[in-house]
Amino acid sequence: MRNSWISLFVFLSLGAAERADLVVSAAKAVTMDAAGRVIERGAVAVRDGRIVAVGPKAEIDRRFRAKKRIDRPDALLAPGLINAHTHAAMSLLRGIADDVPLQTWLEKYIFPAEARNVNEAFVRAGTRLAALEMMLGGITTYADMYYFEHAVAEETKRAGMRAVLGQTVIGFPAPDYRTPQEALAGAEKFILAWRGDERITPAVAPHSIYTTDAATLKACRTLANRYGVPVHTHVSETKKENDDAGRAHGMTPARYLDSLGFFSGRTILAHMVWADAEDLKLLEGRAVGIAHCPSSNTKLASGAPNYRTWFQFRVPAGLGTDGPAGSNNDFDLFEEMDLASKLAKVSTLDPTVLPAQKAFRMATIDGAGVLGMEKDIGSLEAGKWADLITVSMAAPHAIPAHDVYSMLVYSLKASDVRDVVIGGRVTVLDRKPQTLNSASVLREAERMRARVAESLR
Repeated sequence: MRNSWISLFVFLSLGAAERADLVVSAAKAVTMDAAGRVIERGAVAVRDGRIVAVGPKAEIDRRFRAKKRIDRPDALLAPGLINAHTHAAMSLLRGIADDVPLQTWLEKYIFPAEARNVNEAFVRAGTRLAALEMMLGGITTYADMYYFEHAVAEETKRAGMRAVLGQTVIGFPAPDYRTPQEALAGAEKFILAWRGDERITPAVAPHSIYTTDAATLKACRTLANRYGVPVHTHVSETKKENDDAGRAHGMTPARYLDSLGFFSGRTILAHMVWADAEDLKLLEGRAVGIAHCPSSNTKLASGAPNYRTWFQFRVPAGLGTDGPAGSNNDFDLFEEMDLASKLAKVSTLDPTVLPAQKAFRMATIDGAGVLGMEKDIGSLEAGKWADLITVSMAAPHAIPAHDVYSMLVYSLKASDVRDVVIGGRVTVLDRKPQTLNSASVLREAERMRARVAESLR
């Protein structure tokens, strides 16, 4: 009789437990919520792709009956990282032109190489390679600007990632469309095919003010506003760009775009290295964010932004890797966090300008704000998509662990990422990709490398 009562109690207790598809727990949960909570022995419960609870592991274990559990007692649990600006398929052009200025890099190397090599198959292979690298490094969402974005979207969704994907519009014949008018028509088809998708947000991506005329820039904004999607473009990346804009338009690139009504909807501005206080002030209160790409800006000698000015104004700023073809050679957001913080310190001679916690915010919740997705991703909070990572603290460079933000920004590496969950789906488990065949991806990338090398002879 006693055993029957015990069995009934256990049955009723289990019956009362809430269902969860997945529970992930770790030594500490770095939530990045408004209170900045770091939960000792923290855990996250996931159901139907979204977070349903965040709290101490003991509490989550009592409350939820999970189909699957991932417990990492020697790791940090954190939001997935957000790469706010890149060109994913350029992974296949990695290293073809290094150590040259931006304009030389673009005009003498990249644009010709793209004209000879970039087609839909190339973009698919490059996107798969980029997705593999990004997920293994803890990136769960990225903002892209390239060609054949329908192919980028399909490969990104197959990999299980989340992305804001901008169809490029540029003022000369491109690999996918010969004219800006064709590109705009292609962008509209892309938007219609993908708007409303849970993983993919389509966007319009005019390359820059120096490759796209005023009429086309206005048309891009009009198209984006018609469907309520973002615009993604490069702005004030170099001093030359700013100087040229001053001569041509009598104002900075940002103020020129403002004069065209360009900031009347969600806008992602890559770089903004040479933006001044007036530029930042006019962006305040608008649906505009900055994607800071410190590796690209240092490698191409574009310069360092005035960090004090940036943080003086309430304009969201996230972190991006840029494309891995000379402007940066990888998709490592841990490197970007570390470099951004140190570049801010050395350029201002002030070690307090960009502390580790702020750098990690830029890679998570602030990056989500740049994309206009802060209500859905960027922190570990109930109701948001379950985009999260575990980062091992078992390596010598991770010991001792005194401060989680110091560890995440200055000590831990992309290779320390152990598990990745995107929208509740496990895409990396214990460093093993679950949604991509690594061997196949790498074989295809090597085949494409040989083709690119042959085209450059």
